[in-house]
Amino acid sequence: MRILLVEDDEILADALYRTLVQSAYAVDLANHGEQADRALSTHTYDLVVLDVGLPGIGGFEILRRLRARKSRVPVLLLTALDALADRVRGLDLGADDYLTKPFDLPELEARVRALLRRGHGSSTPELHHGRLRLDTTGRRLYYDDQPVELSARELALFELLLMREGRVVSKEHMVNHLYGWGDEVGTNAMEVYVYRVRKKLESYGCTIRTIRGMGYLMERFDGES
Repeated sequence: MRILLVEDDEILADALYRTLVQSAYAVDLANHGEQADRALSTHTYDLVVLDVGLPGIGGFEILRRLRARKSRVPVLLLTALDALADRVRGLDLGADDYLTKPFDLPELEARVRALLRRGHGSSTPELHHGRLRLDTTGRRLYYDDQPVELSARELALFELLLMREGRVVSKEHMVNHLYGWGDEVGTNAMEVYVYRVRKKLESYGCTIRTIRGMGYLMERFDGES
């Protein structure tokens, strides 16, 4: 999952960035309103974590422009403003959630997970594919109750395909949602990761097909492995 983090406080931005990256999210960091607005105009994200008080274009205006472009990406507002009128304004402009500074990092992580699930039409922290169970909170994959070892990137790829089970996912879509600005993506990177995930999970009843010229498809599970 790819997140745009917009925060101009360097210390807080670094802490949030590290926390989200450690949870295996691809994170782009913007510290100025114009930079964030450009990013949202040109890139696709699964979630935006948006500070209200920014230099240049303010967070409320960024949000207004985002919704004016008909984007439905979930937005979590961060602000030191705790007045009811400010919270109402943010929600009326189209924010999905609101977190007032100071806050605890575990609460931010929980809200991020909830908004990502909601953005992909899921209300539960677990995703299932036959007897495979993906715990999106603990970032672990299990077969029945036995852990299945995947790297952070492999787990993120599996989650992306599982959320689109039965549909073709293009290589471009994978790159856009699994890599941030600072990541170097080799020409064969996605093929390598898909190959690894396919090999590790095929014995558990997970079939990932290559659709030539289009991308990859995780087949819907229709029986016991």
